[in-house]
Amino acid sequence: MEMLVFGHGYSAGFLTPLLIARGWRVIGTTRRDTGRVAATGAEPLLWPGHEDRLRAAIARADAILVSAAPGEGGDPVLADFADDLAQARPGWLGYLSTTGVYGDAGGGWVDETTTPAPSTRRGRARVQAEAAWQDLARAHALPLHVFRLAGIYGPGRGPFAKLRAGTAQRVVKPGQVFSRIHVEDIAQVLLASIDRPDAGAIYNLCDDQPAPPQDVIACAAEMLGVPVPPAVDFADADLGPMARSFYADSKRVRNDRIKTDLGVRLRYPDYRSALEAILEAENA
Repeated sequence: MEMLVFGHGYSAGFLTPLLIARGWRVIGTTRRDTGRVAATGAEPLLWPGHEDRLRAAIARADAILVSAAPGEGGDPVLADFADDLAQARPGWLGYLSTTGVYGDAGGGWVDETTTPAPSTRRGRARVQAEAAWQDLARAHALPLHVFRLAGIYGPGRGPFAKLRAGTAQRVVKPGQVFSRIHVEDIAQVLLASIDRPDAGAIYNLCDDQPAPPQDVIACAAEMLGVPVPPAVDFADADLGPMARSFYADSKRVRNDRIKTDLGVRLRYPDYRSALEAILEAENA
């Protein structure tokens, strides 16, 4: 069995070892960091650069995962390989999107039946990319599965480094709440979907405990035994444009479908268990 990953980054790096343990061959694209991709057990291909080899891989693939973000010109995979994908016959096709497509719910709950109403440019680009993939899937009978990911954290992507360096901020915006997902849970959901394909399905990937971001920072500081950073009002926080844009949306995301349809039991159902695992992995 062969998996092709477009944009073999952080999340794919945790899925790849699970597939290899089952005897799969995994091919992953990268712009330049072939060593990082190879370290996960995947075979790296440069994109751009190895387009002919990628077209051959598309034709062979038993499964295809798209983890490349849309750019100014739309979805980059479709821009380069739509015709090849139209002729492909994978048993499973996954697209990694974001819960940002739902926009701002004022702290309320959203699920997969909620109509997307993105409030940011990135969210609008994701809605357009989802629609483009769905159009291609309908036109050519491709088994597309859309995964809307909440904020991703895991080893190397937690708050501990900034807390140790004294640069972490406990930003407070009244009413703000986020959903999150540990990267290992992303990998297990994708694997469960590959095992139980349901063409056309959409899944939210998040844990069971949406929470204000300042609570997560405070919890991490307590785990480290360092002072909890003082609260900083959102209006006064030192945040770049990307970080600030995350605060445009406040919502709680439901994850019932990954449990009922895929039988997933989250390894890290709340931020405390996720932070404990991240800290243990980073210390190791």
